Amino acid sequence: MITARCSCGAVALLLPGPSSLVAACHCTECQRRTGAPFGVGAFYPAEVVTISGAPKEYVRAAASGGKVRCYFCPDCGSTVYWKADNLPAMIGVAVGAIADPNYPAPVRSVFEQSKHRWVDINGAAVEHFQQSSVAKNSS
Repeated sequence: MITARCSCGAVALLLPGPSSLVAACHCTECQRRTGAPFGVGAFYPAEVVTISGAPKEYVRAAASGGKVRCYFCPDCGSTVYWKADNLPAMIGVAVGAIADPNYPAPVRSVFEQSKHRWVDINGAAVEHFQQSSVAKNSS
């Protein structure tokens, strides 16, 4: 088991281990959420994640037309995880909140249309997408 947590430790997630789906997202919303040129998320089935603490929720519109719900610590402000309407069974966990330098690298690089030119996500196993790698929700 591994733990992801905010800076102060008030919000934490218990995870079963490393995820095989890790994505670097270059959308402008992730840039603003992280304060960095891209965000990196590890995706887990919701039923395998144990959440402790009382995070605050911020809801925003997604490129898919649905909503993304970001959960962050009301004390230190760290975003720890999020849920997207177009992936209802999954939880995205901020890889920075896991804080393990040996955590697996991204296998997807999404929203490269807004990627900073100097950012280079490489590797033989990395899939590249100009927009999302998930089909738009048709509902």
